[in-house]
Amino acid sequence: MTESFRRSGEYPQGDQHQSAYTQGDAQQSAYPQQPYASAHPASSSSDSSTSSTPSYGSSVNPEWPPPPAYEPAQQGAAPTALLTEPVSSTPAAPRRRAKGPLALLAAVAIAAAAVGGGTAYAFQELTGSDTVATSSTSTSVVPTSEKGTVAGVAKAVSPSIVEISATSNAGQSTGSGVVITSGGEIITNNHVVSGASAIKVQLSNGKSYTAKVVGTDSKKDLALIKLENAPSGLTVATLGDSTGVKVGDQVVAIGSPEGLTGTVTSGIVSALNRDVTVSTDESQGQQQQQQGGGSGQWPFEFGGQEFNGDTGSSTTTYKALQTDASLNPGNSGGALIDMNGNIIGINSAMYSAADATSSSAGSVGLGFAIPINTVKADLDTLRAGGSDS
Repeated sequence: MTESFRRSGEYPQGDQHQSAYTQGDAQQSAYPQQPYASAHPASSSSDSSTSSTPSYGSSVNPEWPPPPAYEPAQQGAAPTALLTEPVSSTPAAPRRRAKGPLALLAAVAIAAAAVGGGTAYAFQELTGSDTVATSSTSTSVVPTSEKGTVAGVAKAVSPSIVEISATSNAGQSTGSGVVITSGGEIITNNHVVSGASAIKVQLSNGKSYTAKVVGTDSKKDLALIKLENAPSGLTVATLGDSTGVKVGDQVVAIGSPEGLTGTVTSGIVSALNRDVTVSTDESQGQQQQQQGGGSGQWPFEFGGQEFNGDTGSSTTTYKALQTDASLNPGNSGGALIDMNGNIIGINSAMYSAADATSSSAGSVGLGFAIPINTVKADLDTLRAGGSDS
């Protein structure tokens, strides 16, 4: 049996070293939790004889190895530091949890980032029925399993697209619209509801409701209508960011061409910033609608030429997205959608190669949509009655 003794001066002494060793010893439990005999600096000559011999309690086994000749690494301290707050002579200010609406909105925002557009509706329910759901084009409203597919976009967005029937002295016209708030606000084209004495809206579930015009802006060919006695649980579209749209991006169009509710077509963005000119004259639009057998084709100009009829003397021009997704009479006011399910435009004009009354009439892949950023910038004006009020 070998016994080990510590010679005078063999190991460092002092309060700092003793404390560090004792703490490390306590964490590792390799040695008894008792301090060594001397806690004074080794440089004190009067105590050198007493401090050179370690003093252990009676329970110490002499076979245990001596402590190392260097300060042990503080391996045992790290886990403890993660579990406890550091002790300070000046008490730190207690952390406070955010309470009230700020905390609630922050929680909803985090959830929205995790699940995409599905939480956008919850956000509106919490913050008010007239809150519009918006997102960047990178935010996906489409379920992950169907992301990037026309079927996935159609399934996610179709419930927020409606058919609009407007009755006026000139007859009846049919168009489309997009539900933008859970309170029943719907964005559409001005020419769809221009001069209407009565408006009926049919939801994707087949139920019909009356609506009233909130505001119109003929210079942008936009109108805001609102359902009367809007039902609960309306599916609200998410408005994207049209500045991120690129030529060649895949898109989906949903509307009610010729009264065929919920028709889905697809294509790409063919061009950006097309200067499209449309009529702002109510009678001009009503005349074209009546001639078109109820749904009609809204006349427009492009490149100095008139299409689908005479635009009249009162016109307005806006920058449009061009698409080859099939658009036909009745698609006006409907949605142009990116592959994440975000609305990037409101379909407003289409070119038909032949007269609307002939059997060869129809889309030839030249459609135009008002960029959604133009719509978002105009919402406050429309809610206040529009620029035409």
